[in-house]
Amino acid sequence: MNETRDISGQCLCGAVTVSAMASKPIVRACHCDMCRQHTSAMFMSLATDEGSVKINGPAKSFRSSEWAERGFCEVCGSTLWYGTVANGERHLAAGLFENAADAPLKLEFFIDKCPSGYALEGKHRKMNTEETIALFAPEED
Repeated sequence: MNETRDISGQCLCGAVTVSAMASKPIVRACHCDMCRQHTSAMFMSLATDEGSVKINGPAKSFRSSEWAERGFCEVCGSTLWYGTVANGERHLAAGLFENAADAPLKLEFFIDKCPSGYALEGKHRKMNTEETIALFAPEED
């Protein structure tokens, strides 16, 4: 049985601290063009409980598309989150937490955009561009 736990972490310089509740912490990897440009690789995020994320310190965000933003530390530039604008959710960078909060890799987004030079091991869900867009930016009727 999973037990909800408090997790906390910080950016590289420690100016920004983050905390959240995690009932089912998992790591997710995103291979989209913007994540790779922003981080120089895939963006790895940690699943947290909705509405539980708290961010303290000099955090800034950049609106990277109609439906997304990317957060970073104003001091050291560390990547802090990927956020969905429609619901205000922030998906915290797994690297902010020691050992990625001991969470297993369970999901990859934009798998068809993954560079041919690397691949993540393990049996986990892999979503292509169409599936990922449908999840994060569904078309409104």
